[in-house]
Amino acid sequence: MATHTATRPVPASTAADPRRWLILAVIAAAQLMVVLDLTVMNLALPSAQHALHFTAADRQWVVTAYALSFGSLLLFCGRLADLMGRKATFLTGLVGFAVASAVGGAADSFSTLVTARASQGVFAALLAPSALSLLATTFKDPKERAKAFGVYGMVAAAGGGLGLLLGGALTTYLSWRWCMYINLVFAAVAIVGGALLLGRQERTPGGRLDVPGVVAVSGGMFCLVYGFANAASHSWGTPSTWGFLLAGAALLVAFAARQARAAHPLLPPRVVLDRNRAGAYLTVLTSGAATFGVFLFLVYYMQETLGYSAIRSGFAMLPMVVFSGAMANVGNTKLLPRFGPKPIVIAGMLLNAAGMVWLTRIDAHSAYASALLGPLAVVGAGMGLVFGMVAATGTFGVGPRDAGVASASINTGQQLGGSIGTALLNTIAASAATAYLTDHPQAAQLAAVHSYTTVFWWCAGLFATGALVCGALLRRGPLGRG
Repeated sequence: MATHTATRPVPASTAADPRRWLILAVIAAAQLMVVLDLTVMNLALPSAQHALHFTAADRQWVVTAYALSFGSLLLFCGRLADLMGRKATFLTGLVGFAVASAVGGAADSFSTLVTARASQGVFAALLAPSALSLLATTFKDPKERAKAFGVYGMVAAAGGGLGLLLGGALTTYLSWRWCMYINLVFAAVAIVGGALLLGRQERTPGGRLDVPGVVAVSGGMFCLVYGFANAASHSWGTPSTWGFLLAGAALLVAFAARQARAAHPLLPPRVVLDRNRAGAYLTVLTSGAATFGVFLFLVYYMQETLGYSAIRSGFAMLPMVVFSGAMANVGNTKLLPRFGPKPIVIAGMLLNAAGMVWLTRIDAHSAYASALLGPLAVVGAGMGLVFGMVAATGTFGVGPRDAGVASASINTGQQLGGSIGTALLNTIAASAATAYLTDHPQAAQLAAVHSYTTVFWWCAGLFATGALVCGALLRRGPLGRG
């Protein structure tokens, strides 16, 4: 009888899925596709503009359309994943994203391309929280969970830079259209893998969708993202900027009030009132705003000032990709279990700040090895520590019924942070360039460099502030203690 007792099967809820590492590969492929599309089109925009004959003023909407639909629908889609089952929403998101990418790649007009990008954002909003919540519910052993989140963090941290590299290579050697078609490869792998490997996913029992909450948060996020995007391309004083920002803030205040008393809240207060999770969401919002300075203004500097080609500027980002991926893995597997998120966030933010200060030394004739290589490596290491920690901490301790919305909160913070960063840093850069030209009317190139270094100083300040504020919010010690 003792033998029978010793071999008693483990309950299904705690047994490790024998296919969990293959599931991780599928999730990583899907997440990489989503993260790539935040930046992969940046280097393809000039070619797409030439092919489809749209104006420079319209160009921003190829990027903004994706961010608008993605950011505004994330919390809704995160809760939808909890209610409908994460496998269903994961596969639906993949199929829809693939179809939208195919339409975008074949676009013969600006309106078709923008519509395809907006559709990509809709299905990315369904896909991204489903992918992270699947990871959170698949890996239950702490050591294996750390490794899995290390891989996820590596993809999240390195994906943006990898998107620039891939976008430059595809645009240079094939066509800008392949920046859209490449998604079909990632989607095909993830769809087949997800259909074969993912088991039936638990749904939130007795859950209902909080429709007023959906309307408030989706409308609020749309207004905020649109308002910040409009500020970046027009000005803060136009009604289409401050009007949307005020409306967005009002809707989000109404949403927060609603969640405190709703029977089935879209974002249960228990998810965000935990100090570590709240610290993770604030961290990704802060770093999302400041990281924009690396991706956009450094590309401008390399291409417009130093004369780099699209492919060369993409490869120039490679040290950041390598270091961010490596440090995300090391941070999650070695540092997070031992020290907890607090010192990792502080160290990552301060590394980012130091890298930004280092970047302020650039001039109109800087050499890559002496002026860019070191700062990119430092910023990459800091980004890896931060994004690796965020994915693990932002979903730690939530029950399966809240895994989707907790995952969506991470992506929402990143999207909102990126939108704020776009508006603020573009405004700062434009003001700095104008002021410089007032004193030096014939020095357009030097004015551009001055605007970039001014932005890098502001980014350093954002990261340093994030180290203080986010570090203070997070608890001491490893996750699960205190």
